[in-house]
Amino acid sequence: MKEYNTMDDFDFENKTVLLRVDFNMPLNKDTLEILDTTRIEKVLPTIKELINKNAKIVVLAHQGRQGSWDFAGLEKHALALEKLLGKPVKFIDDIYGKKAQKAIKEMQLSQVIMLDNVRKFDGETEKKTAEEHALTEFVQNLYPLADIFINDAFAAAHRKHCSLIGFTVVLPSAAGRLLEKELTTLSKIVANPEKPSVFLFGGAKFSDVIVTIERLLENKTADKIILTGLPANAFLKAEGINLGDKNEEMLAKEGTTDNYKEIKKLIKRYKNNIYLPSDFAQQANTDRSEINLSDLPTQYNLCDIGEKSIKSFKDILSSAKTVFLSGPCGVFEKPAFMKGTQEIFTYVANSDVFSIVGGGHTVAAVEQLGLDEKISHISTGGGSLERFMMGEKLAVVEALKAAKNKFS
Repeated sequence: MKEYNTMDDFDFENKTVLLRVDFNMPLNKDTLEILDTTRIEKVLPTIKELINKNAKIVVLAHQGRQGSWDFAGLEKHALALEKLLGKPVKFIDDIYGKKAQKAIKEMQLSQVIMLDNVRKFDGETEKKTAEEHALTEFVQNLYPLADIFINDAFAAAHRKHCSLIGFTVVLPSAAGRLLEKELTTLSKIVANPEKPSVFLFGGAKFSDVIVTIERLLENKTADKIILTGLPANAFLKAEGINLGDKNEEMLAKEGTTDNYKEIKKLIKRYKNNIYLPSDFAQQANTDRSEINLSDLPTQYNLCDIGEKSIKSFKDILSSAKTVFLSGPCGVFEKPAFMKGTQEIFTYVANSDVFSIVGGGHTVAAVEQLGLDEKISHISTGGGSLERFMMGEKLAVVEALKAAKNKFS
């Protein structure tokens, strides 16, 4: 028996359900159009089951964070869900005010509505206990209108945010089908992964990756770490490599002195376990131009790994039994710089390994390349997946366990 409730533990007939999902989607930076709907598709089984059981479904979700370019309302998300669901989804331009309350009170059986971006509530991302979040106006205004809270947001399961854990204090709560599947599948992998295991980290962020790498190597979950994208650039900078003004500016947006001190310690301790690119593809005007590590700095943006790195990384991956991919190898949205991501991801997909893919942009790249059927497990999680693989407790799961004890 699981330590938390699942949807099998409840009768949903004529019940109002607050359903927290993670629809934090990869967006086009210019148009804010949704680039990939995988995260919505993964939650469809939960929503369809609730519809078939005559529940009233109130969807809670977020997009971006306040101050970031991808912070946006959820009207497009509601339309995307409606299209995939094949059933009307009513978007409510409110989170917990009178408009939202009225819409919930007037719901019909099997109806689906989506409230606006929960991160428009200033207290959403405050790191508080579940009990503290339960006292906020957000939770206090909505929970009396609901019967059950379901969390199906695995990708955000590591966060102690209001809409993720606050409702578990005041409502009977359960894991949705996606969260349940992720936890069940990944638990088996963490308990007994096939060795050697290789983790590849790429993408456009690196500060969170530092502690992840340290834990993975420390507890021997990972045998080898391959770095591409901004994480690789940060490690090279820590080694004293001058990447060029444009690339240094990118790192400066996120990196701190402490970050680079930690990276230096990591490199010193695990030098034989961490692999960095030996060449790159830079964007000279709009063209792809490859450059060796020894030729840096460059006046151009480094947008992908080069041919030599692709070959050496394939050699490392050739002996792996378990491979974890988090983050593309370059700016895969631009065709000229898809090469590293395409070749590495395709190599893994066609290999006889247990492959795990996590993170919004990583999943989008896999989908774009048509490799989704060849990947062993596609996770909707990024940070939550990494933390779970490190053996850390996830805030959402702990809150669901507490709710089971409280409302049993």
